[in-house]
Amino acid sequence: MSIVSLTGIEVLNNPAKFTDPYEFQITFECLEPLKEDLEWKLTYVGSSDSLDHDQELDSILVGPVPVGVNSFLFTADAPSPELIPASELVSVTVIILSCSYNDREFVRVGYYVNNEYDTEELRENPPAKVQVDHVVRNILAEKPRVTRFNIVWDNEGAADEYPPEQQEEEEEEDDEEEQDEEEGEEVDEEDEEEEEDDLEVDLDDEEMVEEVSTLNDKEQNATPPATASSEVVEEVDTPKDS
Repeated sequence: MSIVSLTGIEVLNNPAKFTDPYEFQITFECLEPLKEDLEWKLTYVGSSDSLDHDQELDSILVGPVPVGVNSFLFTADAPSPELIPASELVSVTVIILSCSYNDREFVRVGYYVNNEYDTEELRENPPAKVQVDHVVRNILAEKPRVTRFNIVWDNEGAADEYPPEQQEEEEEEDDEEEQDEEEGEEVDEEDEEEEEDDLEVDLDDEEMVEEVSTLNDKEQNATPPATASSEVVEEVDTPKDS
């Protein structure tokens, strides 16, 4: 059971210029007193081909955390364009917002981000050298992809840090005498995996990055398709504009 549950994220400045800071209004619930602070971190995936271009935009400690519902504003500077391959500056990428307790990550939220030029002329005839001042970003804020991990909290002793691996078991009933009578028919039974709770852990960074790479291969300035959002593990509340 998670002591801290992420209940809502609002992306405040979206769309925005590539160089504008990121702003998130984060809401979470704490069920028990915590001895340590929570660490929130925002990472920009600079390339779908290598982790070497990932940039940690900012990380902050939030605490002491009172029991109940808490909310705060998380801001982070834009990524450094010179650290991103020129071929991937104007394309689809991913940002990852994560939270850890005692250096143990327990929630990760991934957003697709589409970077494109702000004029039709530049989109149709992109310059040889990327003009960062004319690049705008659009975060797919309505469809975050959330992954949760079980970790050791303050009062759980030596409990497992992560969910025990669920193994599929195949039970083969192979009674030769009965099979002779039933003309050698085999019966295979597969046990269904049991979920430990209603929060599935299904998405990892590599899966999102692979999808981004596929999108960029198909279209230079593609926008994240609806099919990607259909694979959402779990959605946190994202307030819509009035």
